[in-house]
Amino acid sequence: MPETIKKDAKSILTKVNDYTWDLPQSYREGMRVPGRIFVSRHLLQSLEQETLDQTANVATLPGIQKYAMAMPDAHSGYGFPIGGVAAFDRSTGIISPGGVGYDINCGVRIISTNLTADEVRPGMKELVEHLFQEVPSGVGSKSKIRASDRELTDAFLHGAKWAVESGYGVREDLEHCEENGFMKVADPSKVSEKARTRGKPQFGTLGSGNHFLEVQYVDEIYSQEVAKVLGLHKGQVTVMIHCGSRGAGHQICDDYLKILERASNKYGIRLPDRQLACAPAESTEGQNYFKAMAAGANYAWANRQVITHWVREVFSRFFKRDMDELGMHLIYDVAHNVAKLEEHTINGEKKMVYVHRKGATRAFPPEHPEVPQVYRKIGQPVLIPGSMGTPSFVLHGRQKAMELSFGSACHGAGRIASRAAAKRELKGEIVQKELYARGISVRATHPDVIAEEAPSVYKPSDEVVEVVHQLGIANRVVKLMPMGVAKG
Repeated sequence: MPETIKKDAKSILTKVNDYTWDLPQSYREGMRVPGRIFVSRHLLQSLEQETLDQTANVATLPGIQKYAMAMPDAHSGYGFPIGGVAAFDRSTGIISPGGVGYDINCGVRIISTNLTADEVRPGMKELVEHLFQEVPSGVGSKSKIRASDRELTDAFLHGAKWAVESGYGVREDLEHCEENGFMKVADPSKVSEKARTRGKPQFGTLGSGNHFLEVQYVDEIYSQEVAKVLGLHKGQVTVMIHCGSRGAGHQICDDYLKILERASNKYGIRLPDRQLACAPAESTEGQNYFKAMAAGANYAWANRQVITHWVREVFSRFFKRDMDELGMHLIYDVAHNVAKLEEHTINGEKKMVYVHRKGATRAFPPEHPEVPQVYRKIGQPVLIPGSMGTPSFVLHGRQKAMELSFGSACHGAGRIASRAAAKRELKGEIVQKELYARGISVRATHPDVIAEEAPSVYKPSDEVVEVVHQLGIANRVVKLMPMGVAKG
């Protein structure tokens, strides 16, 4: 008999194995496929009812393939759960902004250095202050760049490539980005004037919320062979950047939610939740969103590239050595919130599907043609950030990911408490002092930001990573511990 768990007397999850649970189609009317939840028994206890409900809602959408999935960091979001993955047939399926999110291509990149933790630790507080001052952060923060309309269009078209060609980085950086730092399908003409206006002054800004710039060190190595390919060794200092497409991406999502809500009615798509507004993937409305979303994704890659340049400048001034002497190479950059047209084998047949990853990371295996040549032998690097006081991880994609999750892994720790609840229960100043006592310097625009993003409001990052590691979706390479954090 399969083991079942009743949750709030509403849902029944069937255990597949220690890290996989299924939500049967009988859970709610209209489900075309089951839900599949990748989670340990312990993490299952913190899984919200709403996350399961949203997973079931996604399973009702036309053209969905195999399962509506939730990663181990899943929690409730707008329409789709955050940590949600779903693939839709190119010809019979849909595309939905709710499956990508407001912060299009919120993502993470990691930069190496040849510095050691012992070298950096004495000046950590001062270094974090310099980073905080140099990289604008917070709600509505504005860039030092005064981009022209033409430069904005070029960034929407060419992403990180535009930034590098504008002097913000080196060509080698592009070889170490998912998609080489830009999606070719982007069409800036599908982006509204309002989105352009919001995005124009924000290149090179962190924004707010859970975005951060973190100085870390390699605390533990799980695979010496793969770590060597990535250029990582124990005690080494790295820098992680987590941010997205800022006001431009938010506005693109907002614009197309309205357009696709009308399209849902036009094409007779019955929605269990209006937040799942969508259109047939190959319809005019669907393709217009896809091209605008790609432009937003490119903006995010350009944004992270500009920040990378400024981080290198801060380190160069602080340590009085240039970028090459410091070994500040981009290891990799991954997208979290994005939809992509990909080929996957489903029931023995190769199909083109629109894979929606909302709070999920691509985890393609070794020898996959879409993994950059520099990492083709090991598979795509997967970057999983923690939260200020908790570890971050670098993993690499494995073949099981293609079989289990459309080549997808988790993207972070996943919230277990709302920002409002965190501010009620925690004081930012106290959290900051506690972290400093542990050797972690934190600088933020306001103490409330520190309270909202305190380690205790997230699931344990090591437990989340353990799930995808045990399933063989992505295997651990190194564990990174925080030393200093600049928050939005």
